[in-house]
Amino acid sequence: MDYKDTLNLPKTRFPMRANLPQNEPLQVEKWQRAGTYLKMLEANKENGKYILHDGPPYANGNIHLGHALNKILKDFIVKYKTMAGFFSPYVPGWDCHGLPIELQVEKNIGRAKKSSLSKPEIRRLCKEYAERYISIQREEFKRLGVLGDWENPYRTIDYRYEAVEIRELGKFVAAGSLYRQKKPVYWCASCVTALAEAEVEYEEHTSSSIYVKFPVKDEPTRRLPESSSFVIWTTTPWTLPANRAVALHPTFAYAHVKTALGGLILNRELIPSVMKAIGLEDFEITPGIWMGADLEGLICRHPWLDRDVKIILGEFVTQDQGTGCVHIAPGHGQEDYEVGQRYGLEVSAPVDGEGRFTAEAGDLAGESVFQADRKIVQKLRDSGALLKEEKLAHSYPHCWRCKRPVIFRATEQWFISMEKNDLRRHALEAINQVTWIPPWGRDRIRGMLESRPDWCISRQRSWGVPIPVFYCEGCHQAVLRQEICERVATIFEQEGSDAWFTRPASELVPPGLQCPGCGGKEFSKEEDILDVWFDSGVSHAAVVE
Repeated sequence: MDYKDTLNLPKTRFPMRANLPQNEPLQVEKWQRAGTYLKMLEANKENGKYILHDGPPYANGNIHLGHALNKILKDFIVKYKTMAGFFSPYVPGWDCHGLPIELQVEKNIGRAKKSSLSKPEIRRLCKEYAERYISIQREEFKRLGVLGDWENPYRTIDYRYEAVEIRELGKFVAAGSLYRQKKPVYWCASCVTALAEAEVEYEEHTSSSIYVKFPVKDEPTRRLPESSSFVIWTTTPWTLPANRAVALHPTFAYAHVKTALGGLILNRELIPSVMKAIGLEDFEITPGIWMGADLEGLICRHPWLDRDVKIILGEFVTQDQGTGCVHIAPGHGQEDYEVGQRYGLEVSAPVDGEGRFTAEAGDLAGESVFQADRKIVQKLRDSGALLKEEKLAHSYPHCWRCKRPVIFRATEQWFISMEKNDLRRHALEAINQVTWIPPWGRDRIRGMLESRPDWCISRQRSWGVPIPVFYCEGCHQAVLRQEICERVATIFEQEGSDAWFTRPASELVPPGLQCPGCGGKEFSKEEDILDVWFDSGVSHAAVVE
């Protein structure tokens, strides 16, 4: 029996089978031939506006499900608002600069060949790569049925866009919010550049976990038993060459413990867990305690270097884990840096851009920081300072692009201050002007803004918009003014940001520019570029305004 003859199907102009793989391209082509998008705009041009500004996808690779979800949801909204009578132009865009494209170009041509190319040559290859994937992604988005001004998108490599970006930076310059300083930032040794907090992902990583003694030098008041040592715990042994202090919490109680490994000083509450971790069952807690504030100013010896190490105080010290005594390397951590500034500690970071120790680290010079743990542990063992070593799997920051572990490294970078002109306060106030779906998003973004450090906007790469700073050839002072930004922006409008890399400084500086420090008139150019997040971050000014 043929059951097909028993089915009662409706008779309609709509086919019973969608045949979408065949019919969808025909429908998209029909919309394009008919100029449907432009007709929709024309029908509502006298009505109220509804603008959905498209945050740009990255011009790297084919689109994936995340791209599709993003664009389709936006298309729902724009089409709905259009049918509701609003004038709703949709201008798509692309984010074109940045590390991912430069790394892909490097992968395609090989690192050895890249090192032989000039910056303009590298930038040309990067631009070709970005333009190729803009064309590919544009056709893929159109295939999804998304309507928009696909023939006139905005691109962060467009001359006008780059000029607007420099002018927006100029506003921070005029407000005094942009500054240059040596302080620790996330650093990817593989990509050889600084990273912002948003470019760091946390993955599991296995590190050497060590407990280390910092012997107390003879001190006249004899507040501590003779031959005592403060005990620190760290999972970054490679930062010990840069140690300058040990931090205690001012209001925590500290005690002395007699052990076969010598007299140890640590947080009173953590003694049981530390003794267990070290493997000491036979120990005696000496009567009496000291508050952290009582021990401020004591001097210890570095475990193997001929260097004094000061006992300082820090509110960030916790009793959750470790010993309550925190090893401080101001060149390798944000809290370390901040407390170091209060105590006038040297900001030392004896590590180069590729993550290898410099000559400042003595016989560790040339060693990768992640490979040097073995040598450092042996130095601690030889000096008698090592109490315990074991491997620990824990959450550790990795580069968002190359997926390799990053380090904290103090270098000269450009920052936008979160405190100058109350930027943080204004950003927090703006949160309440937004409807958050789901509502918990409000608390999450508030927490991020409340704790985020100043924004490191400089990158040590080639493919991006340059930071328009000049350095005096006479006294090396950095010269950055809004008039410089305006001059450079005017040039970029005509030639694009490549002009920074092809023209000499003398053709880029405003006429008559003099160094405010020495009156010099000869300048060199800043080599760093802007964080790619700054590119997309000014799209409202470059596109909507």
